[in-house]
Amino acid sequence: MEAFQMPEVEEGEEDCRTPKSSEFRIPAVQPCPPPPKKKREQHIAGGKKQEPPKNGYFHHPNIDALFRLKPR
Repeated sequence: MEAFQMPEVEEGEEDCRTPKSSEFRIPAVQPCPPPPKKKREQHIAGGKKQEPPKNGYFHHPNIDALFRLKPR
């Protein structure tokens, strides 16, 4: 059985080294951006909130049949 031999290093070759130049450095931590601003409440034209209709909302007599709950 033969022993493993390390290859001979020629003169002028260097060992592996960690790059130390500034282009290889980890950049400094940047501050986080500010949080997004809250959206303003939107109003209908004229700057007033829309009010419910004076006559009331439309109510069809059979509308409740569409939304009945099934018995368990």
